[in-house]
Amino acid sequence: MPMLLSFEWVNVLLATLAAYLVGSLSFAVLVSRIMGLADPRSYGSHNPGATNVLRSGNKLAAALTLLLDGVKGWLPVWWVTQHGAVWGLAEGTQAAVAMAAFAGHVWPVFFRFKGGKGVATAAGVLFGIEPLLGLATMSTWLIVAFFTRYSSLAALACAVFAPAYYFLGHRVVWYVDNRVLLATVLMSAVLIWRHQSNMAKLIRGEESRIGKN
Repeated sequence: MPMLLSFEWVNVLLATLAAYLVGSLSFAVLVSRIMGLADPRSYGSHNPGATNVLRSGNKLAAALTLLLDGVKGWLPVWWVTQHGAVWGLAEGTQAAVAMAAFAGHVWPVFFRFKGGKGVATAAGVLFGIEPLLGLATMSTWLIVAFFTRYSSLAALACAVFAPAYYFLGHRVVWYVDNRVLLATVLMSAVLIWRHQSNMAKLIRGEESRIGKN
């Protein structure tokens, strides 16, 4: 039994490490390089994310960045949710993998630990945890972004509501795992922290709207 438990924890650590490495792939930088665009860390907000890539004027590059950053958050969590039991992954691995994929985007090992703010990757993680949770959070982003044209304000709204959606959703749809709830709260806290400069600009009325430099 002790040997079995040790192997289980090795699998958990390997899954968490794999999720972090996948999350560390900065698609804003990679897509821009492949498409011959300037490094997104060299202009605009200097943030390697889809919103800043959009400032290059290339909508396809921005869309690809958004999609791939979301997929890298979704894939590890989805895989553990669907196949973790077969590999003997202990309960709680979903939460560990979720945080690892998100942390990889924010602090990517391949890019000197300087990554994006994590909005798209966090959305992907939420879809991996529970599709309805991801859909509710994404709907919040779309509504706020549509009416205000502020991507940062929409992201902050999602950071506030995502943990609430997960907690309240158990009454109707899914079981609440306190470890997943904690991971959701931590991701939201990091998202809010990473948007400090945006919050200051919003208060001063200096924040850029979607589609504008």
